[in-house]
Amino acid sequence: MKGRAARLARFLRGSYPPLPSLVFAALWAYGVTGLFAALGPGSSAWRPGPGTAVAAATLFVDLLLMRALDDIRDLDYDRRFEPARPLAAGEVRTDDLAVLYGAGVLILVVLNAAWPWRAGILLVQLGYAAGAIAVYLRWRRPSADNLFASLLVGLPVPVLLHLYLYAGHLDVSGQRAGASGAVAVAVVVLAAGHPELARKITRAPRAGERTYVTTLGVTGAVSLALAVPALSAVLLAAFSRAPAGWTLAALVPLFAPALAARAFRRGRTRWPPAAPALYMLLAFASYVALGLAR
Repeated sequence: MKGRAARLARFLRGSYPPLPSLVFAALWAYGVTGLFAALGPGSSAWRPGPGTAVAAATLFVDLLLMRALDDIRDLDYDRRFEPARPLAAGEVRTDDLAVLYGAGVLILVVLNAAWPWRAGILLVQLGYAAGAIAVYLRWRRPSADNLFASLLVGLPVPVLLHLYLYAGHLDVSGQRAGASGAVAVAVVVLAAGHPELARKITRAPRAGERTYVTTLGVTGAVSLALAVPALSAVLLAAFSRAPAGWTLAALVPLFAPALAARAFRRGRTRWPPAAPALYMLLAFASYVALGLAR
């Protein structure tokens, strides 16, 4: 048991550093909840509460479990391209991550036991994610080298997490589900498309490296990586119910991809590595601002 705990601690340090991961999960939970408030009907002000804190803790644990599944799926690839990652380096075992997953599911159920509907959404999301990995390990379908197919198969995972947050927002606000919820999910899914695309952009892919450049070319990959956050911002600005002056907050996160694109055009081999994460943090912060401004 002590050996497993030590191995899992190494996994946390190497694949899911607790402090930055907690900050990211909290901004995600608070930001997307604020986004639902910014786009939703009604005139009552939104303020984060204890339920939002529970949602942040839930996302922290849930994203840890998703990281474990991703590392299991990408083990062979990481042994070649990311050999320092804990699983690829042999510092943690696959069965350790399976135990972590089971324990994490129990923790999430307990955390959300007071809200059976939300807990049910989480169980569907966790079951789907585990099932998708099981199918991949058994039949290698879809191929992890087919990035667009893998993206489509993985898309229900974040969408279900957003629906979990939406269910919490509806419980607190007393509102009914409506079209504004679908728009909010579209806004954040498009926003998340930027780091998925941008962090894989390179002018000179290594043999076997997974990058959208292989399919789209450098110009196509860069164009798509810049289009999705722009479309996300346009949707947010168009449907936000925050005061008119606050709508500009929807545009602020675009500075991160714009500056990164400028640096890339000036000759960098790869997209600036910190820029995609910075964009998402700014996007979440802008959602909080717009939700509070209601």
